Amino acid sequence: MTRVTFLHPDLGIGGAERLVVDAALALKKNGHDVNFVTTHHDLEHCFSETKDGTIPVTVVGTWLPRHILGRFYALCAYIRMIYAASYIIFCDQRPEVVFCDLVSVCIPILIVRIPYVVFYCHHPDQLLSSPGGCIKQLYRMPLNYLEEITTGMAHKVFVNSCYTNDVFRNTFRRLKIKPEILYPSINTDFFNKTRIVSIERVLDRKLPDDSIILLSINRYERKKKLSLAIEAFAELEKLLTKEVYKRVYLIMAGGYDKRVEENVEYHLELIELADELHVTDKVIFLRSPSDVDKISLLHHCKIVIYTPPNEHFGIVPLEAMYVGKPVIAHKSGGPTESIRSGETGFLVDLSGEAFASKIAYLITNPTHLENFGRSGQYRFLVTFSFAAFSARLNKAINDLTDTKTK
Repeated sequence: MTRVTFLHPDLGIGGAERLVVDAALALKKNGHDVNFVTTHHDLEHCFSETKDGTIPVTVVGTWLPRHILGRFYALCAYIRMIYAASYIIFCDQRPEVVFCDLVSVCIPILIVRIPYVVFYCHHPDQLLSSPGGCIKQLYRMPLNYLEEITTGMAHKVFVNSCYTNDVFRNTFRRLKIKPEILYPSINTDFFNKTRIVSIERVLDRKLPDDSIILLSINRYERKKKLSLAIEAFAELEKLLTKEVYKRVYLIMAGGYDKRVEENVEYHLELIELADELHVTDKVIFLRSPSDVDKISLLHHCKIVIYTPPNEHFGIVPLEAMYVGKPVIAHKSGGPTESIRSGETGFLVDLSGEAFASKIAYLITNPTHLENFGRSGQYRFLVTFSFAAFSARLNKAINDLTDTKTK
């Protein structure tokens, strides 16, 4: 048995958080002793496994600022992670392996006393920073340099897709390491054990029994282009008969953190957009639905709409395929590896019209809707199953610890 600590900056709700929680579950099921160390964990905004004690969570450094006068978010995140890493190396039960992600600057601290450090690169952090003027560029230069150098100090580096692997190599040109691709998966046991609740209970309102539900799941962030889902929904009125369109509803379910100004602002912007396009009564907004509600929504919907461009990988398409729902996504990034266009869903241009065209096609061709769903389930089981993810991750951990003992 190996003691493994997962170090993650903010253990909330999102694709990165879902991955590390699933990675911890995979290692735990294989007999490893796992726990989390984080700098923030809101019990009202987290995954159930970190809330109910399935995986122990230790929160440190909450007193450290997240920003300075609305600026320097990255610098503050680096400081918080360095503090958390320092806690790990001096704690009584020091782990043999630390699995960290998102922020690599903590790695030089960890390797002082931790035998092996694994880093999971969802995407280079420097590419997620919004463009700025000369002052911001000067501020980012040392941070970007630190990110590259410290990433190369990990004993093993994973990336989440071939797309991210290419981005990694083109961004970190000084590094000669070759990352290993570890496709994310989902905790299928949880999906299988979850009791599906009625759509009325999830939404706290009743929909017609013959409703056709379209579902978008993503955080309320502008880069996710959630507005496309609403624009596509409005376009459907031109493509469907009046009788059919009357039955169609769009549910926007997104991760929402009231501490994050963008979440609050973008949520309001989307509500205003729905009003401008005269679809307010047909678009339903949910903020941070529970895991049970999310799985129930996936089962009740007909089609999943996934709008982010250049997504690093994307967990939602996997969740949709597992429950047999076709996915319509932008033809870029990770979805080009998970979705087979014309077989398990469609990859389309970044426009409301393009999304609407394929949505209308599937709605008016129920046989294709069912066939796409079955093909998606098969593709998930063959390529993205939790068993495959678990086996590969456990092999990596065992290989590291075996090397240490030789």
